[in-house]
This record gives sequence, structure tokens and C-alpha cells, in this order.
Amino acid sequence: MAEGILLIISGPSGVGKGTVCRRLIEIRKALKLSVSTTTRPPRPGEEEGREYNFTTTSRFKEMIEAGSFLEWAVVHDHYYGTRREAVRGLLASGQDLILEIDIQGAEQVRNKTPEAVSVFLAPPSMEALEERIIGRGTEEPDRISRRLETARREMKAYSHYDYLVVNDTVEKAANLIDSIIDAEKCKVGRGARPPGAGGESK
Repeated sequence: MAEGILLIISGPSGVGKGTVCRRLIEIRKALKLSVSTTTRPPRPGEEEGREYNFTTTSRFKEMIEAGSFLEWAVVHDHYYGTRREAVRGLLASGQDLILEIDIQGAEQVRNKTPEAVSVFLAPPSMEALEERIIGRGTEEPDRISRRLETARREMKAYSHYDYLVVNDTVEKAANLIDSIIDAEKCKVGRGARPPGAGGESK
């Protein structure tokens, strides 16, 4: 059985990573979203084990010391991390997996897992990104300013990714990423072979 594809979807805060990932899973039902662990409180409508596994800062630090994370980062005063064994087990079973993570976490995963496919999700403009962050209505003005300042720095990271997708509409962005997965599955380097081929050509 071929190992599953580890798909990193990352980008600046507020770009719509979660919304695009949810639509992508609706399009490609075999995909599974890796559930990260975080110390931030749940937002309205979020459920334990669905969007995130929520935990305390002290417990998160214990997991760091135990080497439990494939990646972890502190973003806007909260810890976020991806459990190493959960990801490796799913990939080994042939499961294609999405990691929806921040810029810091994506860099760690790319360094530790070079076979991962990384997609940088970008806003159509910084003005559009600002509208999205303000439109959430879940942040205080000073925190919004910090998010926007961070997002401008994060935009510079796009050149380190395999693919760049602009999220001008959720449907278009999700369909483009779906096509990227198809292309990756056709790579000879990932084990793609013509029917009846028993091994590598001589």
C-alpha cells in the first residue's frame, strides 16, 4: 500500500485556511484533516476533537518535553501543535492527510518531512485580508492590529512552498488544491506506475 500524501495548507492569519480545507474535504471525501492541539479557548461553534483538541498550557508544555509533536508554535500567545504519532500512523495506512497550520509550524514540518506537499494560501489583497479579520468579530482592536502586522510578515514566506493558491473564492481555491493532489498522485517518484508494471524499468 502506498503511503498517504501529507498536504500542508498554510498562510497568513485570517486568509481562510479552515474554510478552504472544509470545502476541500467535501470535494475529496477520502481526505482527512489532522486535528491540532491548542491552548487557545474554543471559538463559537468549535467542538473538541473536530476543529482542535483543546488543552491547558501546562499540559501542552509536558507534551513538548515528551517529544510528542511533529511541530508546534506559539501564535498570538497561544500554543498550537501537531501530534507526531497520529500523523505517522494515518500516513502509513495510506490515508491522505491535511495539515492546516501556521507559517512557523509549516516550516518545521517541511524540514522534518521533505516528502510533504506544501501549499501557501494567499489573500487576493491585504485589504481583503483585513476585511476578513475584522469581519470575524471575535477579536479586540489591538489583537486585530497584531494579526495584521504578523500577516504582512508571513506573506513573505510564500517562496518556500511548493504551490501558491490565491483564495479569491473558496470554491476556486479548493478546486485548485484538489488538482494539486491529483498531480502529486501521478508522480512517478511517489510510486505511480502504468497498469501491469511489475517494477522499475531497466
